[in-house]
Amino acid sequence: MSSMHRLTRAASVGALAAVCVFTGSARAAEPPPKDVVQQWNQIAENTVIAAGAFQNEGLIYMAYVSEAVHDAVVAIHGSYRPLNHRIHAPDGALPEAAVVEAAYQTLRFFLPSQASTLEAAHFEAIAQLGSTLAVRDGQRVGEAAADVVIKKRRRDGRQTPVGVSSTFDRLPAGPGVWRLTPPYALPQTPWVGDVRPFVLRNVNRFRPAPPPELTSDAWVAQFDEIKLLGKDTSAARTTQQTAVARFWTANVIRQYNRAGRDLARRRALRLVDSARLFAMINVIGADAQIAVMHWKYTFLFWRPVTAIDPTSVTNDAFGDVPGFDDDNPRTIEEVGWRPLIGTPNHPEYPAAHGSITSAMATVFAAAIGSDIIDLDLHGVDPTVPTANLDAVRHFATVDDLRAEIVNARLWAGLHYRGSSEAGVALGAAVAAYDLRHAFGRRHRDDDE
Repeated sequence: MSSMHRLTRAASVGALAAVCVFTGSARAAEPPPKDVVQQWNQIAENTVIAAGAFQNEGLIYMAYVSEAVHDAVVAIHGSYRPLNHRIHAPDGALPEAAVVEAAYQTLRFFLPSQASTLEAAHFEAIAQLGSTLAVRDGQRVGEAAADVVIKKRRRDGRQTPVGVSSTFDRLPAGPGVWRLTPPYALPQTPWVGDVRPFVLRNVNRFRPAPPPELTSDAWVAQFDEIKLLGKDTSAARTTQQTAVARFWTANVIRQYNRAGRDLARRRALRLVDSARLFAMINVIGADAQIAVMHWKYTFLFWRPVTAIDPTSVTNDAFGDVPGFDDDNPRTIEEVGWRPLIGTPNHPEYPAAHGSITSAMATVFAAAIGSDIIDLDLHGVDPTVPTANLDAVRHFATVDDLRAEIVNARLWAGLHYRGSSEAGVALGAAVAAYDLRHAFGRRHRDDDE
């Protein structure tokens, strides 16, 4: 790839980002949740993150609670098919009580370290509802929904404690093979790729094409592009592109569940529709990330920092020190090259953020009923020194959102363009499958 072609492509991806408006510091706090489903979605989000779960791991816990809440509300309201067994609901059972109990019981079982905080929230929520037969019947429905999820997910592949690493089948060390990157933390949750999915029947169903051969034109183009645009001190990357890259370092559990709450408020969703929306976000999100982690630890492709600067590899116990040259005379390594954003401690291909963001694009399109999503997302404002969701970017369409995440991870120096494109394709395929096989409306003959 010539220097002129690289610079032209850099300009074109900058133009793509212009369809989304970076508003800088939008510091207003999130409005308080309007209904009990939103309230306990936020409690679940805070609980999972407080427990220390990695993002892909945390989505599994979010899926547990969202599934239980969905089925508890559906048991009373009807409207949609349950994700698990249909639960009997006595006439007059209060759906708000069912939501509280389903969320509380599920979270307390799976995250016992957070029990004291959850007990306080549960006590306050039930006290506000009062002590009536309708409340008690609603609680029984919620407890039954939680029990179904707890029993269903026994021995599903989840490992404890939260954040634990695990073994995986390694490839022989050599060019193209993943190595640990600074600061050499243990591999992030390889076991997530072996967790039983929620709706997706088989994690192998959507197999991405393999990463490019190191002798190929595609490899040279992707190597040169990220070397130019993803370096921490890149002069070819614009200030806006740097801000976009940092925007997408937000925790995806917070980012997409907040987007769900914003959508539920904006559209004044019914309780049952809010429950369905959060189940779609977290169940489909979990399935997409189970799939992407499975393929990451199958392909075990190297990160840009390892490929561009083999000397960045020191004492990781995964192979020779320093690392390996790709043996391609058309790529030129650069000692001291570092990415704009610190590299996560899991393999490169396919890109996890491409997968989750693409899956969420499909979810929001399904919830809205159009690929014109007009979605505001909160992310990191890089002018603020602490972790935040202070910046807001607007995405007019599904394609805008998918295009930006590909560019953002390239500008961050974390993923080759082809890796993010493979992640986007995988997330879209998993989301489409899950939506075909779950979350549908209940038909009259479902009760017969």
